[in-house]
Amino acid sequence: EAPPTPTPTPVPQDQQQQQLERADRACREAFRKAFQRTDAETCEDSGMGSTAVVALLAPGWVAVANVGDSRAVLGRSDGAWEALSDDHKPNRPDERQRVEAAGGHVISWNGARVMGVLAMSRALGDRFLRPYVIADPEITFTRRAALDEVLVLASDGLWDVVSNGEACAIAAAHLKRARAAERSGTAAAGGGRGRDSEDAPPDPAKVAAGSLVKLALARGSCDNISVVVVDLK
Repeated sequence: EAPPTPTPTPVPQDQQQQQLERADRACREAFRKAFQRTDAETCEDSGMGSTAVVALLAPGWVAVANVGDSRAVLGRSDGAWEALSDDHKPNRPDERQRVEAAGGHVISWNGARVMGVLAMSRALGDRFLRPYVIADPEITFTRRAALDEVLVLASDGLWDVVSNGEACAIAAAHLKRARAAERSGTAAAGGGRGRDSEDAPPDPAKVAAGSLVKLALARGSCDNISVVVVDLK
């Protein structure tokens, strides 16, 4: 007779909090170094730049870092959503204060722009606007919950024409349909096929991301449209 499976010992609440705080500090340091290195590798005299948003997922939390107006939004199965990043627009009060404290100006020229040029207050590259436009990421650290369903990361070409809630709802709908089809197919076949099978269905998260790109194009978005969808289930 096999011995009974030991019951895992629950981690005390204060120990969980300490683990989260250590992870928070480690993520912030790693993100800052990564953004600094990426910024240093951009062509110094090109006059070009980019926004960025990245996410690190763990079983109990998600860390997000961004510069510019690429955004990360968390969608939940009850229809609620939460933006895990805050766009770096020059007319954001704290960003405007930072730009002006550095000696720069926010000028309204077809929208708020740093020195009348850039509609972002943080970016990778764009060094001709330093120290007003910086590459320091803003970092958030969020506990995950049972209702978390989907994470959408995208550039402003999506967010200019699709709301946070709509993007999450569309992505979640694709993922739910794919899960239902997978359960139905597995039950009918008496087993599942691996994702490496030649006749395996396409990755639902990629299909959801592609649908969001097509929607943004259909609505006339003229900006860069990059979308990543992560299935949190």
